[in-house]
Amino acid sequence: MSFLLDTDICSAHMRRPSSLAHRFMQHGGRLFLSTVSLAELYSGAFGVPNPQRLLDGISELLADVQVLDFESSCAHQFGKVRGALRQQGIVVPTADLMIAATALVHDLTLVTHNTTDFRHIPGLRLDDWLLP
Repeated sequence: MSFLLDTDICSAHMRRPSSLAHRFMQHGGRLFLSTVSLAELYSGAFGVPNPQRLLDGISELLADVQVLDFESSCAHQFGKVRGALRQQGIVVPTADLMIAATALVHDLTLVTHNTTDFRHIPGLRLDDWLLP
């Protein structure tokens, strides 16, 4: 099984690498990051007065994961899922749905601590590596 890491998992790993190190080693070569999450990480880094520590953390993270672009097949999946959810009156934040679409297109399990925003997305497999 391979995994797409949500932004919150990456942030947690950058803050306390030892807490998730065993998971990163256990699943090495099968960890992916969406360009959407990467953009969120860069946004967080450049949103602080001294971003270098966070930028270094992002560089270290990129050595452990493969980056997946949000491309046309992801956009198609995004539209399909968003349309179906809207018909049910369910709203999922745009960036979260883009990340979920990437996981669905590439048949990856999404690793997130924020399962609430993703729980209504049909076919999406979730795992929370921050649970005790």
